[in-house]
Amino acid sequence: EEDLLNDVCREVVERWSDSQVVDSKEEKEDEVQAIASMMEKQARIVVKPKEVSQEEKQRKAALLAQYANVTDEEEYPYGLTTAVNIGLEKSLFRNTNVEDVLNARKLERELLRDEFQKKKEQDKLQREKDKLAKQERKEKEKKRTQKGERKR
Repeated sequence: EEDLLNDVCREVVERWSDSQVVDSKEEKEDEVQAIASMMEKQARIVVKPKEVSQEEKQRKAALLAQYANVTDEEEYPYGLTTAVNIGLEKSLFRNTNVEDVLNARKLERELLRDEFQKKKEQDKLQREKDKLAKQERKEKEKKRTQKGERKR
């Protein structure tokens, strides 16, 4: 019976290993087939060039020409206060965007400065309170120890 049992076990293991080899081959073939089909689908896709009408070309050229005519004096450098004054005489209207941004930044800095000053004062008051509380605790401790020594 032992020989028969060993033979059966060996046969089960052999069949199992054979089935694993067959499954792995099938999986590899499936992967290769899937990749090949994806490549074929991509090869079939053809991008059609966009047809642009003559009118659209002219419109685009006119826009580009309009923006190409901007001179250096009309462009505003970023962050400079002199940008407000550049080109004011040349334009029909006054651009207040730069002024608004600068004023907003200035206001924000002032608010932050005020908040910092308030916080600084509050911290100073808190330190003084802590110092007084510490002194009071020391005095109470001192009185308590003196009472204890008197009782002895």
